Amino acid sequence: MSKPDPFKYFKTSRAIIRLAVMMYVRFPLSLRNVEDLLHERGIDISHESVRFWWQRFEPMFAAEIRKKRADCLRSGPQWQWHLDEMFVKINGERHYLWRAVDHEGEVLESFVT
Repeated sequence: MSKPDPFKYFKTSRAIIRLAVMMYVRFPLSLRNVEDLLHERGIDISHESVRFWWQRFEPMFAAEIRKKRADCLRSGPQWQWHLDEMFVKINGERHYLWRAVDHEGEVLESFVT
Protein backbone atom coordinates (compact mmCIF):
# COMPACT_ATOMS: atom_id res chain seq x y z
CA MET A 1 0.00 0.00 0.00
CA SER A 2 1.50 3.32 -1.07
CA LYS A 3 1.38 6.52 0.95
CA PRO A 4 -1.21 9.11 -0.08
CA ASP A 5 0.09 12.14 -1.96
CA PRO A 6 0.34 15.07 0.52
CA PHE A 7 -0.04 17.58 -2.36
CA LYS A 8 -3.18 15.93 -3.77
CA TYR A 9 -5.79 18.62 -3.03
CA PHE A 10 -3.64 21.69 -3.69
CA LYS A 11 -4.11 23.78 -6.84
CA THR A 12 -0.53 25.05 -6.67
CA SER A 13 2.18 22.76 -8.01
CA ARG A 14 4.43 20.91 -5.60
CA ALA A 15 7.51 22.68 -7.04
CA ILE A 16 6.12 26.12 -6.13
CA ILE A 17 5.12 24.95 -2.65
CA ARG A 18 8.59 23.48 -2.08
CA LEU A 19 10.27 26.66 -3.38
CA ALA A 20 8.18 28.92 -1.13
CA VAL A 21 8.77 26.82 1.99
CA MET A 22 12.49 26.42 1.34
CA MET A 23 12.89 30.17 0.73
CA TYR A 24 11.18 30.91 4.03
CA VAL A 25 13.13 28.31 6.01
CA ARG A 26 16.58 28.63 4.42
CA PHE A 27 16.91 32.41 4.18
CA PRO A 28 16.10 35.08 6.81
CA LEU A 29 12.98 36.23 4.97
CA SER A 30 9.57 37.17 6.28
CA LEU A 31 6.41 35.64 4.83
CA ARG A 32 5.68 38.88 2.99
CA ASN A 33 9.21 38.93 1.53
CA VAL A 34 8.69 35.41 0.17
CA GLU A 35 5.37 36.56 -1.28
CA ASP A 36 7.09 39.54 -2.96
CA LEU A 37 9.94 37.42 -4.37
CA LEU A 38 7.52 34.90 -5.84
CA HIS A 39 5.38 37.73 -7.24
CA GLU A 40 8.48 39.01 -9.10
CA ARG A 41 8.76 35.55 -10.67
CA GLY A 42 5.12 35.73 -11.80
CA ILE A 43 3.66 33.57 -9.03
CA ASP A 44 0.76 35.25 -7.22
CA ILE A 45 0.21 33.75 -3.79
CA SER A 46 -0.62 35.14 -0.37
CA HIS A 47 1.77 35.22 2.55
CA GLU A 48 -0.88 33.27 4.47
CA SER A 49 -0.57 30.47 1.90
CA VAL A 50 3.17 30.35 2.53
CA ARG A 51 2.53 30.20 6.28
CA PHE A 52 0.04 27.35 5.86
CA TRP A 53 2.38 25.42 3.56
CA TRP A 54 5.27 25.93 5.98
CA GLN A 55 3.26 24.56 8.91
CA ARG A 56 2.01 21.61 6.90
CA PHE A 57 5.04 20.56 4.82
CA GLU A 58 8.08 21.71 6.81
CA PRO A 59 8.34 18.48 8.87
CA MET A 60 8.17 16.40 5.68
CA PHE A 61 10.87 18.49 3.94
CA ALA A 62 13.07 18.40 7.06
CA ALA A 63 12.83 14.61 7.20
CA GLU A 64 13.84 14.39 3.51
CA ILE A 65 16.85 16.65 4.11
CA ARG A 66 17.96 14.64 7.15
CA LYS A 67 17.64 11.39 5.19
CA LYS A 68 19.66 12.75 2.25
CA ARG A 69 22.32 14.09 4.61
CA ALA A 70 22.62 10.71 6.36
CA ASP A 71 22.83 8.88 3.02
CA CYS A 72 25.60 11.20 1.84
CA LEU A 73 27.54 10.65 5.04
CA ARG A 74 27.29 6.87 4.68
CA SER A 75 28.18 6.72 0.99
CA GLY A 76 30.63 9.59 0.57
CA PRO A 77 33.70 10.57 2.51
CA GLN A 78 33.46 9.79 6.19
CA TRP A 79 32.13 12.31 8.64
CA GLN A 80 34.87 14.62 9.87
CA TRP A 81 35.20 17.20 12.58
CA HIS A 82 37.89 19.48 13.87
CA LEU A 83 38.59 21.55 16.96
CA ASP A 84 38.67 25.36 16.86
CA GLU A 85 40.46 27.39 19.49
CA MET A 86 40.09 31.13 19.92
CA PHE A 87 40.37 33.87 22.53
CA VAL A 88 37.30 35.69 23.80
CA LYS A 89 36.94 38.45 26.36
CA ILE A 90 34.30 37.96 29.01
CA ASN A 91 33.92 40.82 31.52
CA GLY A 92 37.34 42.10 30.50
CA GLU A 93 39.09 38.76 31.13
CA ARG A 94 40.65 36.72 28.34
CA HIS A 95 39.39 33.12 28.05
CA TYR A 96 39.85 30.25 25.61
CA LEU A 97 36.85 29.16 23.58
CA TRP A 98 37.08 25.62 22.25
CA ARG A 99 34.57 24.49 19.63
CA ALA A 100 34.12 21.14 17.93
CA VAL A 101 32.90 21.80 14.37
CA ASP A 102 31.82 19.19 11.81
CA HIS A 103 32.63 19.24 8.09
CA GLU A 104 29.45 21.22 7.33
CA GLY A 105 30.38 24.00 9.76
CA GLU A 106 27.87 23.13 12.47
CA VAL A 107 29.04 23.51 16.06
CA LEU A 108 28.92 20.18 17.87
CA GLU A 109 30.18 21.32 21.28
CA SER A 110 31.72 24.42 22.83
CA PHE A 111 33.72 24.87 26.00
CA VAL A 112 35.08 28.02 27.68
CA THR A 113 38.14 27.80 29.94
